[in-house]
Amino acid sequence: MNPLSHRPFVKMNGLGNEILVLDLRTDPVEVPPAAARALARPSVLPFDQAMVLYPPRRADTAAFVRILNNDGSLSAACGNGTRCIAALEAERTGTPHVLFESEAGLLDCTVRLDGQVKVDMGAPRLGWQDIPLAQDVGDTASVLVPGFESLGPAVMVSMGNPHAIFFVDDADAMDVEGLGAALEHHPLFPERANISFASLTAPDRILLHVWERGAGRTQACGTAACATGVAAVRTGRTGRAVTVTLPGGPLEIEWRESDGHVLMTGPVEHEFAGTLTPAMLDEAA
Repeated sequence: MNPLSHRPFVKMNGLGNEILVLDLRTDPVEVPPAAARALARPSVLPFDQAMVLYPPRRADTAAFVRILNNDGSLSAACGNGTRCIAALEAERTGTPHVLFESEAGLLDCTVRLDGQVKVDMGAPRLGWQDIPLAQDVGDTASVLVPGFESLGPAVMVSMGNPHAIFFVDDADAMDVEGLGAALEHHPLFPERANISFASLTAPDRILLHVWERGAGRTQACGTAACATGVAAVRTGRTGRAVTVTLPGGPLEIEWRESDGHVLMTGPVEHEFAGTLTPAMLDEAA
């Protein structure tokens, strides 16, 4: 029997970004890529990212978080998923402040009285080796991607995962699926990339559509919203506090000047809970 059988799960979303939460802190087992793909099937528990909680490595954290995309690949960061697990942990413990550890570092979360969750996503990484890119491109705030020069320069940012943001006249008019799928696997991105198309709709408001690496087009992507806020500041388009509106709704993004950290605030929604069954995992061999 699959060791994940009979484990509890919670299904949530952050602005429509579908999140599966597996709390394995009491009896940790690996979630292999095949299991993630099996669970993500449309007839089972379709999700964009799975947030898997493991026993904490540090005494001051609630859990170590491992993040899987629906294709089974790993992601170091997921902003919407982090808000979801913060809300669950705050409900479990009765305290509004939660600290997690992930491959991208510490995730400091606060659940506000209105139910919105603020996450300190840490500082962006802007050097070409840190994003990472395949080669030195000079200014990572203005990169023409070979073969896609007609899109104009992209801004490259890592929020624990690589992002390429294209500022365009009308993000709603972009072929997100076609361009996103092609650009995700471009040779410039050795670890693939999240591809975003952004338009300014006001001095402090941005419209955003995102193709997530390993997940495809999603209703919302928290790290992409953070990366876009950083990109807008780097290119002189906005100040440090913006509202980024995705198909699923708005996120408040602030690139804090005092320490360079990016703060993301937005809602979460609890959908349902259940227990994994052998049938859900029957293609996970």
